Amino acid sequence: MDLEREKELVERAKSNTEAFAELYDHYYPQLFGYVLRRTASIEIAQDVTAEVVFKALKNLRQFHWRGVPFSSWLYRIATHEIANYFSKNKPGQFSLEEVSDSISIGDSSAESELLEAEADLRRHEEYLALHANISKLPIKYQEVITLRFFENKQVKEIAEILGKREGTVKSLLHRALKKLGNLME
Repeated sequence: MDLEREKELVERAKSNTEAFAELYDHYYPQLFGYVLRRTASIEIAQDVTAEVVFKALKNLRQFHWRGVPFSSWLYRIATHEIANYFSKNKPGQFSLEEVSDSISIGDSSAESELLEAEADLRRHEEYLALHANISKLPIKYQEVITLRFFENKQVKEIAEILGKREGTVKSLLHRALKKLGNLME
C-alpha cells in the first residue's frame, strides 16, 4: 500500500470502521508474523496481536503523521505489547516446537521428496536454534534483530517504532549481532 493511500485510509478510519477494516486486512498478517517470531507461540501471538489491533483502533484518533508509514505506529504498539506480555509472564512458558513450517512435498519421485523434506527439516531446526539464541538476548537486542532481519525494516523506521535515535538503533544492531554471533559459535 502506498503512503498516500495509507494516509487517506487512516484519516477515514478515524471516523469510519470500514476504512479501519481495510487497514486491518492489510496489516494483520504482518503484525501477526512479527509477534509470532518474537513469541514463538501461535496462541500468544493471536492474543497479543488482538490486543495490538484493539489498542490501535481505540487510539487511532491520537495518531499523527510524521512522514513514516502507519505500520511503524502499529509495530510500536506491538513491541510494547510483547514487552508487556513478557513482563507479566516468565519467558520460557511457550514451546518453540509450536512454531513449525509445514514440510512441502512436490509431485516428484520419492527420493527427491525425501531430500526436500530433509532440507525443510534442517531449515526448521536452524530456525529453532536461531530463535532460541535470539531469545537469550536482552529484549532491546531481540527487538532490533527481529525488526531489521525478520520484518525487513530500515534503521529509520526501527528508530520510529522503538522511539530511539537512528544512531542508537545502529549501535544496538551492531551489539546485538555481535552477541548473537557469540551465542551461535
